[in-house]
Amino acid sequence: MAATGNLNILSMLYKGVFVPYEVTQEISISNIHKFAVKEFNEASFLSKAEKPLILSPILRNILDIGEASVIQLAINKKIQTVCIDEKVGRRVAKLNNLSLTGSIGILIKAKNKGYITSMKNAIYKMKNKGIYLSENIIEFALKHTNEDLNK
Repeated sequence: MAATGNLNILSMLYKGVFVPYEVTQEISISNIHKFAVKEFNEASFLSKAEKPLILSPILRNILDIGEASVIQLAINKKIQTVCIDEKVGRRVAKLNNLSLTGSIGILIKAKNKGYITSMKNAIYKMKNKGIYLSENIIEFALKHTNEDLNK
């Protein structure tokens, strides 16, 4: 939702949005001048953990800290759906019987519910901020929101 400049849409799409301490640290410390940090810091509806998780050794060893903490938090709190974009993290989440969405999945849901008006515009903003999106993902997003890249 950072692509739209409005993280508050997440509060309309989901009952609760939980952010592990480790993810908050990654966003706040390493990305201080990057995409959507201000919006993240101002999003009062996010449930941001205040202390680090004890991560399963398996998760800690095969994933980066962000994905590992998202999966661990979901397991601990019995949260069914996680937002993970990276391929390995998605595979591990599936192995833990978690449902998945990603940044594009959230944007598709927001577009189809009328919270954003243009998937093309959101994709353009993401790409302009250096976020890589494969052509397959872009085609998937446009198809599922009834938009055409060439129009």
